[in-house]
Amino acid sequence: MKISCNGSVWAQSWTDRPYWIDGETALPDMAERPDTQADVVIIGAGYTGLNAAIETAQAGRKTIVIDAQDAGYGCSTRNGGQISTSIKPSLAKLSARFGPERGRAIRREGETALQWIEDRIGSLGIDCDFDRPGRFHAAHTPQAYDQIAREAEQLGREEGIEARAIPAAEQHAYLGSDAYFGGVLFPNHASIHPGKYHRGLLRAALAAGASLVPHCAATGITRVADGFEVQTEKGKIHARDVIVATNGYTGAASPWLQRRVIPIGSYVIATEPLPAELMDRLFPQNRIASDTCKVVYYYRPSPDRTRVLFGGRVSASETDPAVSGPKLYRDMCRIFPELSAYRLTHSWVGMVAYTFDELAHTGTHDGVHYAMGYCGSGVSMASYLGMRMGQKVLGLAEGETAFDNLPFPTRPLYAGKPWFLPPMVAWYRWRDRMEYGRAQRALGQS
Repeated sequence: MKISCNGSVWAQSWTDRPYWIDGETALPDMAERPDTQADVVIIGAGYTGLNAAIETAQAGRKTIVIDAQDAGYGCSTRNGGQISTSIKPSLAKLSARFGPERGRAIRREGETALQWIEDRIGSLGIDCDFDRPGRFHAAHTPQAYDQIAREAEQLGREEGIEARAIPAAEQHAYLGSDAYFGGVLFPNHASIHPGKYHRGLLRAALAAGASLVPHCAATGITRVADGFEVQTEKGKIHARDVIVATNGYTGAASPWLQRRVIPIGSYVIATEPLPAELMDRLFPQNRIASDTCKVVYYYRPSPDRTRVLFGGRVSASETDPAVSGPKLYRDMCRIFPELSAYRLTHSWVGMVAYTFDELAHTGTHDGVHYAMGYCGSGVSMASYLGMRMGQKVLGLAEGETAFDNLPFPTRPLYAGKPWFLPPMVAWYRWRDRMEYGRAQRALGQS
């Protein structure tokens, strides 16, 4: 039965659990309590923390990973499974801030991370539906298309990054929607099953000898004469080195870091199973997709091509998936009107971490190692910087990156609660609607 975006959007048994953990086997056995001594304590059992743990544990360091929730509760199993080159600022902007050599090195790290994660998955033997279908970055207005087409040409000329402008007349070969005005194809961008990837990392860390303790929140970190004392809900751990890998879930145990990352809810929905012929029409080349709206949308077919997974930032203050789901559904139906005939089986939210300079950051503060602030593009970068951070703890020169110890800005009066986001998101959403509506009206008159 066809339903409108104003009617019931929910399948009878919809859930707020991420689609990515459906059908997964139970988590491996993990420790109930942490030991009181460790060489390395890692706070956060997501992509960053687990990749760091694999490095330190394989090198023989006694490694304990703790997490406030189940391992992987955060965005490591709640993201859209899209992998880009992860660096938001342009080469020109980075060069102006840090000089051309450092700027180019930072940009190269995004390309390195994209290639590295494919190699990592292969070396660890993780079955996680890794693929390189390419990403179609769609323009929501003709002006946006002109801009991203120029940028695509510049990327190829200045950085050797493959990107091809696709005019509106050809976009149906890449994306079955009339909502856009062309786009840019990034043929090397990749996709993954986030849940399977996380589960594979978890098994690899355990196999390397790391100990993982879920439901063991860190409540404080104190520097002592011969290392650190990490206070947790399940007792104290003395460690030589501490790694904070909490990203969008960074809390009061790390107040200096908490003041430097902006937690933002990223919301995702999954449709009920779709006919194969409809999926072939909407995603004829299996591309992942995003668009040029300021309040960005990202979407893709599920790895088995049975569902559409559609994500975006619908709100800065509402984290109830029962509220965010219908909002995303309306946006999805605008882009793909055919999907108004199908209901939602999943609606969930995860917290990403933005930074004030739109860059990831890794380094040390008061002797504590950290990597975070992936700005919504963290699948490869979180994994890559986690690995490099593990190498740093081991004292290996190859652990160095172009991100190391960049200035990590904050703002006056900011303590980790982004009070400024609701008006900003509301403004950007209004602007997106106005620009898109104006472009559609002009198209209808032409």
